[in-house]
Amino acid sequence: MTTGFHRVPARIVSLLPGRSDVAEATRDPRRDLLAGVTVAVVALPLALGFGVSSGLGAAAGLATAVVAGALAAVFGGSSLQVSGPTGAMTVVLVPIVARYGPGGVLTVGLMAGVMLVGLAVLRAGKYMRYVPAPVVEGFTLGIACVIGLQQVPNALGVPKPEGDRVLMVTWRAFEEFAKHPNWTAVGLAVAVAAVMLIGARWRPTVPFSIVAVIAATIVARLVHLDAAKPIGDLPSGLPAPSLSFLDLGSLGSLLAPAVAVAALAALESLLSASVADGMTVGKRHDPDRELFGQGLANIAAPLFGGVPATGAIARTAVNVRTGAGSRLAALTHAVVLAVIVFAAAPLVSRIPLAALAGVLLATAVRMVEVGSLRAMAKATRSDALTLVLTAAATLVLDLVYAVIIGLVVAGALALRAVAQQVRIDRVPLETGDHSAEEHALLAEHIVAYRIDGPLFFAAAHRFLLELTEVADVRVVILRMSRVSTMDATGALVLKDAVEKLKRRGILVLASGIRPGQRQVLDSVGALEALRHAGREYADTPEAIRAARAHLESAGVLPAVAARTPRAPREEAL
Repeated sequence: MTTGFHRVPARIVSLLPGRSDVAEATRDPRRDLLAGVTVAVVALPLALGFGVSSGLGAAAGLATAVVAGALAAVFGGSSLQVSGPTGAMTVVLVPIVARYGPGGVLTVGLMAGVMLVGLAVLRAGKYMRYVPAPVVEGFTLGIACVIGLQQVPNALGVPKPEGDRVLMVTWRAFEEFAKHPNWTAVGLAVAVAAVMLIGARWRPTVPFSIVAVIAATIVARLVHLDAAKPIGDLPSGLPAPSLSFLDLGSLGSLLAPAVAVAALAALESLLSASVADGMTVGKRHDPDRELFGQGLANIAAPLFGGVPATGAIARTAVNVRTGAGSRLAALTHAVVLAVIVFAAAPLVSRIPLAALAGVLLATAVRMVEVGSLRAMAKATRSDALTLVLTAAATLVLDLVYAVIIGLVVAGALALRAVAQQVRIDRVPLETGDHSAEEHALLAEHIVAYRIDGPLFFAAAHRFLLELTEVADVRVVILRMSRVSTMDATGALVLKDAVEKLKRRGILVLASGIRPGQRQVLDSVGALEALRHAGREYADTPEAIRAARAHLESAGVLPAVAARTPRAPREEAL
């Protein structure tokens, strides 16, 4: 028999590119090449800015855009996805840099890449779709706020204060600015951000980010604005791949950050790929292959000094809007950035940090979809609460805790809503032309409850309270065919309710127990408690006959009533 380990090579082969990818890339190469060049122009200032914000420098951002962008384009599961350094990842990396240094970040990226490949092999991509929309919108809003606050030191032209808490760092930056104002840097940052935001409304297809950065760089050089600090020297090319940063002794302490980075890379990449699908007709990404491509990208990027990467929603959207039809466009974007690294490094190194801060400030503003936030806030109170808590946790704590908090809150509220759907309805046993005396006798001594919905831990205790409050009856029939799901807690509570009713002299019978429910009930001993005379009842009429037989033997019902039962006309279960 083939074991799971023997299937791993075949699974990896199934995730590799195929002939269909090549055919798609050669269908309209001119359109894809033009789209790739446009995306590269948009991506250049973002790659530089996110590299600087991460703490590893602009060169790390460029290396990530080139290496991770190329590998994810070839091996990823979306033909339109563009990958590279992103603001969300930067938010996670800043505290890692502060605690472990640049080597720790590169090690975390490598470990996260291995985890992503493992998730792809395990077919885990499909589970990412279960992240609730309010959680996604909440941490997107929180990320936008954090990205904007991270740019405050460079926008104010002051050295970045020590610390990994963005609110504290921002406050210290304002204090430093109050002591030594740098209005030149402020002017450049505000001007670049304004050009991008206004230009995007005026001509959405024009890459105003690169236009604004070039203009700011020229102005700074012409008028000799010494206060506008440049990003510094960049290497004219990618460094040789190396594992010198890897510290085997620190792998244990870096495991938790690596899990956080892998989770974020998976979530953001699959979200971005889903956005790309929604912007096109007939395009659908493969989530497992996307995880595989992002895993390879994150394994390779640290070898060249790059930071962890994910699919980038903004760059992917630009790629789709400019006409990209295949993964050739994203690959072209990486190649163009590589040419810039090799040919124009001295020019790129002169870009003022304040100009890059302006680019990221505008990016943060554009990340906030006011319409989506308003829709979530108006949907339900649960959605609004989940969104607000996730965004606040992102700002105050960090993204990983924020996502966990958002998922826990969303799950708890969803369970509460599901638990409120369970109903325990008292229903008539019989209808028709029975005598008033017989109907009164049945109403006095036998009562039936139909349980609708899930019987699990969130609803079980309310069920117990309602069921044990019955009075003035001798037999309770539980009609369980409409129980949609049951867990061990629900089964235990049901057993407890049956035992409490029996102590009061009330017999409990059950009908319509499903096979899946029988296993749960039997595991906790509840099935035995529901059996009468060593048997259980397949349907309600059979349970009624058993109830009448019990009452007749106890002298509550006359024998004639027990011998001539009338089948109920309503549904049997």
